[in-house]
Amino acid sequence: MVLNYIWIAFFLIAFVVALIRLLFFQDMEIFSELVNSTFESASTGFTISLGLTGVLTLWLGFMKIAEKGGMVTLMTRAIGPFFNRLFPTLPKNHPAYGSMMMNLAANMLGLDNAATPMGLKAMKEMQTVNDQKDTASNAQIMFLVLNTSGLTIIPVSIMVYRAQFNAANPADIFLPILLATFFSTIAGVISVAVVQRIKLLDPVIMAYLGGMTALVGALLWGLSRLDREQLRVVSLLIANLTLFSFIIVFIVRAVLKKVNVYEAFIEGGKEGFSIAIKIIPYLIAILVSIGVFRASGAMDYLIDGVAWFFTQLNVDTRFVDALPTALMKPLSGSGARGMMIDTMNAHGVDSFAGRLASTVQGATDTTFYIIAVYFGSVGIRNTRHAVPCGLIADFTGIIAAIFIGYLFFG
Repeated sequence: MVLNYIWIAFFLIAFVVALIRLLFFQDMEIFSELVNSTFESASTGFTISLGLTGVLTLWLGFMKIAEKGGMVTLMTRAIGPFFNRLFPTLPKNHPAYGSMMMNLAANMLGLDNAATPMGLKAMKEMQTVNDQKDTASNAQIMFLVLNTSGLTIIPVSIMVYRAQFNAANPADIFLPILLATFFSTIAGVISVAVVQRIKLLDPVIMAYLGGMTALVGALLWGLSRLDREQLRVVSLLIANLTLFSFIIVFIVRAVLKKVNVYEAFIEGGKEGFSIAIKIIPYLIAILVSIGVFRASGAMDYLIDGVAWFFTQLNVDTRFVDALPTALMKPLSGSGARGMMIDTMNAHGVDSFAGRLASTVQGATDTTFYIIAVYFGSVGIRNTRHAVPCGLIADFTGIIAAIFIGYLFFG
């Protein structure tokens, strides 16, 4: 229901702002821009859905190999004690655990295209034990918020963008993003746990979180000893080697289990097209609403208002230049990426605003996009507390990114 009200609000706010611009500022083109944005956003949504078809086919094929080869079961057992406590309503050893782990691992490595099909697979598997098919279950909400919090260990794509703009050190946002996204994830998990009354001060949960923290610390220590070029090369190597290693392990395990690997891949891949088609209306709906909100100028007015407010408080307003990325991030990943690139162009890739925009881009994920795609793929309409908890994670990550940006670059 929350998403329904937000979707309506985007259109109503866009209309009111556009009407004011027409009546008081004689902007005769504003409604043409609004209408054009609906067509452009609809086209973008369709294009994205078609683009997902190949990726979905690829990774659902590999996941079917993993499933038939027994790898999903092994991964489920490894992460089971931790996930059983975060997802108490999901049966033990459920196939969704393996898909969830793969999805979160891909997200941590900044491999968005690989993460999405695994996430859709997990959502579909959780739907099999969801008694109310049009309403998000507790497990689905916890998983979705873990995605929207955007936990990232190696922000490969952002470092690549910074390198393309000839940043002096493309990887200088590595540690700031890791810290900001850590706060975002913790906030997301706590918010869902409070609503769902999940006990976080559990020895098993604390042990897993402690182990992951130690692993991240060791990774940071090792990477901090490298120079700029070495860090870029090693980060990319770690991400892609890890991903391809998963593929090889899936195949080898399936071969040892005497599975027809090729047929298993084809069987899993067939699901990709149907899921991509099912996503189209949900994706277009959210992208069109975001498009008219941007085209009306409402986003610009909001940012100007924030700048004025902090100016009155005598607060350093340099962070405001990165706000377009921050405000767009929960709404649209491609929109936020465009805002980040625009900030780099306008202020310089190594400026405070350029670095802060990069940090914000990696601090969280696109809440409304993920909700539209993940819940849309299984026909869920009642999102319950998914939107508020996802936005809490986003807000925490953005605030953390701003403070960390001042600390590192300020």
